[in-house]
Amino acid sequence: MVRRRSKKNKSGTHGHGSSKKNRGAGNRGGRGDAGSGKKGQSKNMKKEGINELGEHGFNSRKDPQTGINLRDIDQRIQEFVEEGVAEESGEGYVFHADEAGYDKVLGGGKLTRDIEIRAENFSDSAEQKIEEAGAEATVLED
Repeated sequence: MVRRRSKKNKSGTHGHGSSKKNRGAGNRGGRGDAGSGKKGQSKNMKKEGINELGEHGFNSRKDPQTGINLRDIDQRIQEFVEEGVAEESGEGYVFHADEAGYDKVLGGGKLTRDIEIRAENFSDSAEQKIEEAGAEATVLED
């Protein structure tokens, strides 16, 4: 049920304070889309789903580094052999991370096979897990 208020309790300003503050089109920068400039273009682009004006996101100052987890090496070793970035040795495999396009070997997951991994960098956890699995980690020199 709607309750009626007396005229004394109503504000005639609709949240704009003094009645002088909300007069005319100058309060909103002109009538309609007037004076929108580039902002007007962006409104049209947003309607069409294009978002090209301005810059987006941020740029990292660090060099991009590509890493691969032990889990991925272990699961995809056959793919790597077929691609030619790994080879089968007598007892296990030899994986060349640099040839596969990876800079660093990370410690996610476990090694279940005997794989010698050759890479530029290893995380501490990766080196520890490789030793625990009885495999070998070889650091490549530039």
